[in-house]
Amino acid sequence: MKTKLRNITITLEEEVARWARVEAARKDTSVSGYLAEMLKQQMKEEGEYELAKRRALKRKPFVKSGGKYLSREEAHERSRVR
Repeated sequence: MKTKLRNITITLEEEVARWARVEAARKDTSVSGYLAEMLKQQMKEEGEYELAKRRALKRKPFVKSGGKYLSREEAHERSRVR
């Protein structure tokens, strides 16, 4: 299956553009390909984070929490664990 590609134009500071050209050359790709891969990776990571966050929020509260999520202080209090 072929993916439809879209052209976009970006404006970069000269120093950033120079760095991007060097990094793309190191990876034997174009600046466009390099930036596309960076954006795709960022999109994947954010999607995975959101999925993990939704799963965590669906969990039942901890047994000793009285039906609510523990505060940071309560979660790290050692006397409650013993």
